[in-house]
Amino acid sequence: MKNLIINTLFFFISFFATAQQTVISGKVQDNVTKEALPYVTVSVLDNTSKMITAGVTDNHGAFTLEGDFMGKMTLSFSYVGYQKYTQILEITARKPKIELGTIHLITDAVQLNTVEVNGQKSNVSLKLDKKIFEVGKDVLSQNGSAHDVLNGVPSVAVSPAGAVSLRGNNSVLVLINGRQSGLTQNNALDQIAADQIDRIEVITNPSSRYDAAGSAGIINIILKKNKKSGFSGQVRLVAGSPNDSRLNPSLNYKSDKINIFSNFSIRSSDYAGLYTTNQSTGTNDTPSFMNRVQNEDRHDDGKLLYLGADYFINEHQTITAAFLKNATHDNDKTDLHYDYKSNSNSNSLDSLLTRNGKSLEKRDYSQLEFNYTRTFKNPAKKWTIDVQYDWWNSDKNWNLSTQRLFPDALVYPGIRTRSTGNSKDFLAKTDFIQPLDSVSVLEFGVKTEIRKVSSDYLAEEQQGNDWTIYQNIDNDLNYSETITGAYAQFSDKMKSFSYIFGLRTEFTDVSITDMKNTYNDEKKYNKLFPSVNLSYKFSSSTLQLNYSKRIRRPSLYALYPFNEVTDLNAQYIGNTDLNPSYTNVFEMAFLKTWKTFTLNPSLYYQNEKGYIQDFTYRKNDIFYTMPVNIDYQIRSGIEISALYNPSKWLQINAETNFFHFKQKGNYNEENLDYSGQNFTARLSTQIKLPAKFSFQERYNFRGAIQNAQTKNEALQSVDFGLSKILLKDKATIVFDVTNAFNLRQNKSITTGTNYVIKENSIPNAARYRLSFVYRFNLTDPKAIRQANSANRN
Repeated sequence: MKNLIINTLFFFISFFATAQQTVISGKVQDNVTKEALPYVTVSVLDNTSKMITAGVTDNHGAFTLEGDFMGKMTLSFSYVGYQKYTQILEITARKPKIELGTIHLITDAVQLNTVEVNGQKSNVSLKLDKKIFEVGKDVLSQNGSAHDVLNGVPSVAVSPAGAVSLRGNNSVLVLINGRQSGLTQNNALDQIAADQIDRIEVITNPSSRYDAAGSAGIINIILKKNKKSGFSGQVRLVAGSPNDSRLNPSLNYKSDKINIFSNFSIRSSDYAGLYTTNQSTGTNDTPSFMNRVQNEDRHDDGKLLYLGADYFINEHQTITAAFLKNATHDNDKTDLHYDYKSNSNSNSLDSLLTRNGKSLEKRDYSQLEFNYTRTFKNPAKKWTIDVQYDWWNSDKNWNLSTQRLFPDALVYPGIRTRSTGNSKDFLAKTDFIQPLDSVSVLEFGVKTEIRKVSSDYLAEEQQGNDWTIYQNIDNDLNYSETITGAYAQFSDKMKSFSYIFGLRTEFTDVSITDMKNTYNDEKKYNKLFPSVNLSYKFSSSTLQLNYSKRIRRPSLYALYPFNEVTDLNAQYIGNTDLNPSYTNVFEMAFLKTWKTFTLNPSLYYQNEKGYIQDFTYRKNDIFYTMPVNIDYQIRSGIEISALYNPSKWLQINAETNFFHFKQKGNYNEENLDYSGQNFTARLSTQIKLPAKFSFQERYNFRGAIQNAQTKNEALQSVDFGLSKILLKDKATIVFDVTNAFNLRQNKSITTGTNYVIKENSIPNAARYRLSFVYRFNLTDPKAIRQANSANRN
C-alpha cells in the first residue's frame, strides 16, 4: 500500500506541474461583526461578463480559485442577506498568484426582511481530514440532549448508559469546539441541549494537529455561535414522561467590538431501569442457580451555566474568555431480589434475599478557558493560544440494607460506602499556521496538559451501634498525568489533488499511588504519531486515502481499583496495571454528490496492539469484571452512508457498517483468542408536512457481537418526533418519543469455567417529551449598522 501511495503522489505531481495556473485566494467577512462568512459564492467573469469559474468559501470564510485566467477580469461575491460586491483584476503572466486579503460584505436590510431561504445545503460533506454532518432542522435534533443528536449522526452510536462509540469502537476522543471538556465525561453530555449544537465533525483519521488519543477517532461537537448583531436569544421549555423537565434560556449580544454569549440550563430527570440476571454455576453433579431482578429509580437534578465573551481588539486580534459551571445532584434508589435454587426447573426456592439501596451523589464541575487569536493580512495565516483550567469535586454515598426472607427471616448488618474525589486539570497550547504560498501551508504547535486526581473510598459495616471497615475497603488513590505534545504538518494542493503530511509526538508521564501503598506505579512512554491525508477532487465527488497512528490511554475509571458493593453477586473493578494500546488506521473514502442523492462509502483497516477489553472471572462466589490488555485486535470493514432528497418535503438518510475482527491474547491462563463480525444499520426519514409541520422517524440496529467470553445479542431502537413552527417562525413546538416500545434491551451471555450468566439490561424506559422554544432578536439591523459606523468614525 505504501508503494501505491508514493506512485500515486508522484503521478499527480508530474501531471499537474506542466500546467501554469492562476490562483486567486482571500477571505470573506461581515463588514460589521468581522465574522467569517461561509458558503459565499465567488465568481470570476471575463470582460464580456461570462463566468469562467466559481466556488464557495469554506467554514472559515476562505476561498481559493484556480484557472487559466489572463487579462482584465471581474471578481463577484454574492451571499443571501448581503449586498453584492465586485472587484476588477488585471491578471498577467508575471503574477500567477493573487492574494486579495479580506473582503468585507455589507448586510442588505431589505433582503434581510424579505428574502425567504427555502433550500438547505447537504448535511454531509467530506473534508481532507474530517466528515462534517450538519445538524440542520432535523426534528429529533431539536429536542433532548447531545446524546439524541449523536445517535442520529452516521458512524456514531450512544449506548443506553451514555457511552459514545464510533464504528462500534468506544475508544473515542470527544471534543467540544475543538477542546476537551468535563462535559464529555461522566455522561455529562446529557446536559447540552440538542438545539445548541450547530454541527458534528467525525474525524476517523485525524491529522497531526489533533491529539493522538482515541483509536477509533475524534468526535468534535461544534456549538452554535451568535451571528446576529445586537441582542438575540431563545428560551426552551421541555416536559417529559418519565419526568424530564428542562429550562434552557440563552441571551447574546454582539457589536463590532464585543460578542457576549450565555447559556443556562436547569434539568430535573427521572430514569426507570430494569436489569435481570439468570446464572448457573457448578458442575452437572452439584449445580446451583440464581435469578436476580434489579429495579432502578434514578433522579437527577442539574444546573449548567456557560458565560463568555469575544473581544475584537482590532481586525486581526481577538480574545475570548468563558466560564462553565455544571452541578448535578443525583438521588438513586435500587431494589434487588435474589432467588437461589438447586434445580432450574423447580418452583421451590432454596433461599430468597433482598437488598435495598439508596445513593446520594453531588458533582460539581467548573471550567475557565481563554483564547487569543491573531490573524494577518494573509487570511490563511493564523496564530492561536489556548489556556484552560478545570476542577471538579464529587461526593457519593450508598446506604444498603440486606435481609433474607426464606427459608427463615434474617436481617444482615447494614452497609454504607462513601466515595469522594476531586480533580484539577491545566491545559495550555499554541498553534501557528504559516502559508508558504497561496496553496501550501505549514502548521506547527505545542501542547501540555497536567491532571491531578484524588479519590477516597470507604466501605463500612454496622456492628451494633458502631461501624467497622467492610472487606478491608478503605483507601485513598492519587493519580497524576502529564501529557506534553508537539506537531508539525505540511499541506499542499495541486489543482484537484491535495495532501497533508504530519508528525506528532506525545510524552506521557502517569503516576498512581495510594494511602496503603498497595498500588504504586509510574509509567512513562513517548511515541511518534505520523499521519497522511490524500485527496483527489472530481467535479462532484472526492476520493481520499488516509493513514494515522493513534493511542488509547486507559481512562481513570478503567484504572480505579476500588469496587462498589451494591450488588451481592457481581462487581466491576479497575486495573492499575493497564497499559495504553496503539493503533494503525488506514482508510479509503469516497463522496459522490448528485442533484438529489449523496453517497459516501468507506473502507477501513485498524490494527490495535495491546487491545483493551473486559475480562470476567469468579472469586469467592462473586463475579468480577475488569479491563485487561491482550495481544492485539485487527478490524477491517466497510461503511456506506447515503442521503436522498427526492423532493423538498422528503429526506431519507441510510447508513450501514459491516466489520470483521480478529483478536488474540490470554489472561490468567485463559485463552481469549476470537474472530467474528458485526453489522449495524440506521435509517432516518424526515417529511415536511403542510402548515409547517415536520415528522421524523429513526431506526437503529446493531447485530449480535461476541468475543471469547461474552455474546451480546442484536440491539434495536426506534425514535420519532413531530414539530410545528408557529408565531411567525419565532417559535417551535416539538413532540418526540425515544426508545419507543422499549425495544432497546441489551441481552448478553457470558460463559466461563463452570458458569453461565445471562443478562438483560434496560437502563432507560421509553421517554415521551414535549418542548417549546421561542427565539427573539431585539435589534433593528439598520440601527446597529449606523451606530457601529458612528463608532468607527
